[in-house]
Amino acid sequence: MHIQPDRFLRDLHKLRSFGAAGVGKGVVRPAFSKADIAAREWLMAQFEAADLRAHMDPVGSVWGLADGPSVLMGSHSDTQPEGGWLDGALGVIAALEVARAAQEAGGPAVSVVSFQDEEGRFGGTTASSIWAGSVSLETADQFADFDGVLFGDARQSVADLAGDFVDPAQFNGFIEMHIEQGPWLDRAGETIGVVSDIVGIRDLNITFGGDQNHAGTTPMMYRRDAVQGMVDYITQVNAAFASIVSDSTVWTNGHVSVHPNASSIVPGQARFSMQWRDRDAGLLDRMEAIIRETARTVAATRDLEVEISDYWALAPVEMDARLKAALADAAALVAPSKWREMPSGALHDATCVAALMPVAMVFVPSINGISHAFGEDTNEDDLVAGLKVLASAVTRLTN
Repeated sequence: MHIQPDRFLRDLHKLRSFGAAGVGKGVVRPAFSKADIAAREWLMAQFEAADLRAHMDPVGSVWGLADGPSVLMGSHSDTQPEGGWLDGALGVIAALEVARAAQEAGGPAVSVVSFQDEEGRFGGTTASSIWAGSVSLETADQFADFDGVLFGDARQSVADLAGDFVDPAQFNGFIEMHIEQGPWLDRAGETIGVVSDIVGIRDLNITFGGDQNHAGTTPMMYRRDAVQGMVDYITQVNAAFASIVSDSTVWTNGHVSVHPNASSIVPGQARFSMQWRDRDAGLLDRMEAIIRETARTVAATRDLEVEISDYWALAPVEMDARLKAALADAAALVAPSKWREMPSGALHDATCVAALMPVAMVFVPSINGISHAFGEDTNEDDLVAGLKVLASAVTRLTN
């Protein structure tokens, strides 16, 4: 099997052209956008040209299927509302190159997937969650984006291209190549990260309700200010977490919606997201208890209503020992003394696929640790090194 780095990089830049935006190598290609659908049609054409069977499933994931049992590789090709050119896309194009090289060499059998909506326009790892059986298609069809568009309606835009779901029994494992999306490899001057495990994640929304009123004539002592409740809540949660979390624990309030969102009106409602991640499921439970109790305490103290949504969650996942060992052996060959084993603090489709088959992941550095932004980038030498690790690992596994 002879991979072609120039072909790999050419295709990676071609995929970037679908939804290219902003400065540098920015991309705007949310799930089911015109750019996303065009990119998926282009990917299917590349699969066919590589003598793979091109297929789109009912939720918009696209597949390049080898004959018979095969190793499955890939990631996703949708992006954040303002994203970079490598998040997800790297794993898809690297998988395409390895599968294409394998086809040209007469084996081993490698299949490729680009899952739909990993980035969460409708929730997060939507397509891989459905495929893995953790959420039903009927339930997912009612997921709505922030504009109120339902997943079930959005996927009708590709209904003419879609077929059945792919049977996971034909795959003997899944390997996902990805940018690190963090600073550790870049700061250490290292080239490869072999993932040990993926953190668990939980995500919910909290809404404080107060009284909308005039900002100039309502005395402070009589206000029921929803934003003040939100600020008090975030401050108290941060203080409470300090005594129980580890250095790798993270939590984020990333989405805020204030009503009526006017400078001269005391806000009557504040809705915001609360997301937390860690490798320890027990710690996630303890954090959740603090999150809920603090919200109720702040509401009672400030005479506010509070509503806490159901949470969306994925449990921590360990990588398969055999697949991980193949990646580690390959990393030691390709990048001796410049690789490490490390956890993933980001969420990936591999988390969901782990319910169906053994999974593993390999990282390449993110320059300055930047991702989910137009400035996301990786040196091309590191991209090619990751490709070589992926190809070497597949060869080792099939031998």
